[in-house]
Amino acid sequence: MHVRRAQERDVDDILRLLVEVNMVHHAIRPDLFKGPATKYDARELLAKLDDDKEPIFVCVDENDALLGYIFCQVEVTEESELRHGIRTLYIDDLCVDERVRGMHVGRSLYEHVLDYARRNRFHNVTLHVWGGNDAALRFYRKMGMTDQFICLEQVL
Repeated sequence: MHVRRAQERDVDDILRLLVEVNMVHHAIRPDLFKGPATKYDARELLAKLDDDKEPIFVCVDENDALLGYIFCQVEVTEESELRHGIRTLYIDDLCVDERVRGMHVGRSLYEHVLDYARRNRFHNVTLHVWGGNDAALRFYRKMGMTDQFICLEQVL
């Protein structure tokens, strides 16, 4: 298996996996997430494929079949009196096809993004994990991620 930039031929499989992610979030927070749905349609996804500010990478097998994806976004914190100016690579979404979980696809995608961020001189890589998504939290901690801040809520 190897990781590469997403291409037009990957769109249908990415859309299928976007539904898988949506249903994980829907199961955890049905008050916030409708299901089944995707956050992008095919047209929107196609427009993102060549956007270096929102790179999308896919992990494929030896037959170029899609095993998982990782969506990223470049975030810039401007220099100020309070903060250092930094570039962050934010992981917006990571999904491994449920049929191939446990085969280190997620690790391959994550490590590819770390290498990409290092090569492109980002300060850090960040992401958000929904409360209740314990498997994702365990995975990211195993990859070496630590808490940057914690967002709390009180549902009314």
